[in-house]
Amino acid sequence: MSNGLNLAQLEAVNHLGGPCLVLAGAGSGKTRVITHKIARLIQAGLAAERIAAITFTNKAAAEMRERASHLVGRDAKKVLICTFHALGVRLLREDGEVLGLKKQFSILDTDDITSLLKDCGGTTDAATARAWQWTISAWKSAGLNAAQALAQARDENERVTATIMGRYEERLTAYQSVDFDDLISLPLKLLSQHAEVRERWQKKMGHVLVDEYQDTNATQYELLKLLVGERARFTAVGDDDQSIYGWRGATLDNLKRLPQDFPELKVIKLEQNYRSTSAILRAANNVIGPNPKLFPKTLWSDLGEGEPVRVVDADNEEHEAERAVARIQSLRSNSAHKEWRDFAILYRANHMARAFEQSLRRANIPYKVSGGQSFFDRAEIRDLCAWLRLLVNNNDDPAFLRAATTPKRGIGHTTLQQLGTFATQYKLSLFEALFSHSLASAVSSRAIGALHEFGRAVNDLEYRARHTVGHEAARAFLDDWLKDIAYERHLHDSEDNEKVAAARWTNVMDFCDWVAGRCGGKLEDEAGVQTETERKSLLEVVQTIALLSTLSEREQDQNVVTLSTLHASKGLEWPHVVLAGVNEGLLPFKLDEHDSDLPAEAIAQRLQEERRLMYVGITRAQRTLAVSWLKRRKKGRESVPGQPSRFIGEMALDQATVKEDPREKLRALRAEFAQRAATQKAADTTP
Repeated sequence: MSNGLNLAQLEAVNHLGGPCLVLAGAGSGKTRVITHKIARLIQAGLAAERIAAITFTNKAAAEMRERASHLVGRDAKKVLICTFHALGVRLLREDGEVLGLKKQFSILDTDDITSLLKDCGGTTDAATARAWQWTISAWKSAGLNAAQALAQARDENERVTATIMGRYEERLTAYQSVDFDDLISLPLKLLSQHAEVRERWQKKMGHVLVDEYQDTNATQYELLKLLVGERARFTAVGDDDQSIYGWRGATLDNLKRLPQDFPELKVIKLEQNYRSTSAILRAANNVIGPNPKLFPKTLWSDLGEGEPVRVVDADNEEHEAERAVARIQSLRSNSAHKEWRDFAILYRANHMARAFEQSLRRANIPYKVSGGQSFFDRAEIRDLCAWLRLLVNNNDDPAFLRAATTPKRGIGHTTLQQLGTFATQYKLSLFEALFSHSLASAVSSRAIGALHEFGRAVNDLEYRARHTVGHEAARAFLDDWLKDIAYERHLHDSEDNEKVAAARWTNVMDFCDWVAGRCGGKLEDEAGVQTETERKSLLEVVQTIALLSTLSEREQDQNVVTLSTLHASKGLEWPHVVLAGVNEGLLPFKLDEHDSDLPAEAIAQRLQEERRLMYVGITRAQRTLAVSWLKRRKKGRESVPGQPSRFIGEMALDQATVKEDPREKLRALRAEFAQRAATQKAADTTP
């Protein structure tokens, strides 16, 4: 051992000379390997700024950055630790001009894209536009543009969608905007078509580390290849047994291709699990066993046998929820772990949370539903982001439309429609059009006055934001701006409930604190300790806002039970887990009727991914795991007989060891009866 690393981890950390694939089983310390390898590369003489560590979420990047700072100190700030999409932004900000992109291009959010596609497709139906969006996103993830998608279209529906995609691409270019898929596809285009840019970035990237490699899609893999070049100094860390995002473009083909594209690839397996007991790992290994293996491995643990995995049957969804809550109460009252945060209930689909929420509320147990509404999805935050995006990119038409009408400032829908027609005719953005000398031919003089006033306000704010540097100056700017546009009054005018309006205003204040904090300077923590961070202009900070999906700080240190889908639970762990709804038709998920004609290979691949999803669920548990299934389950408005999932049988549990201790059984029954009594009491007192 060295620095607490086992022999396999040490081998991965010390392999510096060429391509390396680290097969990191669940709970095997992959983040530890990545951060120690960053330290090892710096120790070996590689400049910190020439190291890039790429992952898939802002939260994972923040955790990696924090761990690296403990190992290498200030050098951690020089290492590029970011998501794939943030890396794409950096590439396009620095070199996107060769593709015709201004440095201040805008990144559209989901609402903007839906509105744009409705306009491109001539529909008012959001569901139709979202369907187009999913298809277009899948095409972009596969590396196809509109012309290529049209050439490969299999039916009339795909031909229509490809045509709309062409119009959508034209609008994005005109608005100097990109969507999230473009943050991968455009950097790929940049590096593949411009040799001088590619060579410069390959010199910058002395070593690239990729976390969760099994989740990469086709374009991300091609981007990685272009970044590392022939020297192939990279470390890919992943686990083929945890590949559960095929529905959004991730492909195991990327793992298959690595040894073919890089013959010198060093493959290192991390099989020691530091998370779970042997009983839990044995069930996980048994479940994943039937899947074909790219790189066979078997997880093991020295944490002891532990409690046997329990299988619980329930009469229906409500009974399942009652039994889950009773189990949590029993474990909490009879173990050293008294925190609610030690417990999680995991399930296949979002709609399954309802019964558990109701049961937890009746028992007065605090909980959170993981993957709930993002802070940035709130209407008030979207309003402010639209204004800030417009400061960065005046050609951002979706941001223009939202900012011009929120709060209301005398610019009506008729005026905007006339402005839009004029802008389209002369191939201008809405902001450019409002200052055109010819606008009077399309819009009334009174409306032009309101448009000009809005345009001057935006220009003034943009100038001030560019010259606003540091936390205190940024906060003062934001306060003045909100007063100028009377945003607090707008919230109260648009809400009937004063408490709701006040809560929304609190969100606005939190948002402003967060934005100002990212501008750097002297910042003070809760203990009163001051630290000096890099100062940035408000305009620089605003450019990154569209990449952020949540204020993760708001979710930390909550002592609550977690309810989560299996997909959202990946990367997390809890001492005690209930894996619910493990029925045929739910896990594995039943194929739709229109999918029944799929080739046998495609159906087999879907089943394999469902088995990996079960594996992920099992390996979230550290000390105890209960797997529950329904004897009858709801299907629409009907109740139908339920069958235990085939995966329960595949766990190959020794039923003799699964039987509960009589004393434990009695405690669980008492907790369950108490829960049922509380349920009945609540029903009796309901009017």
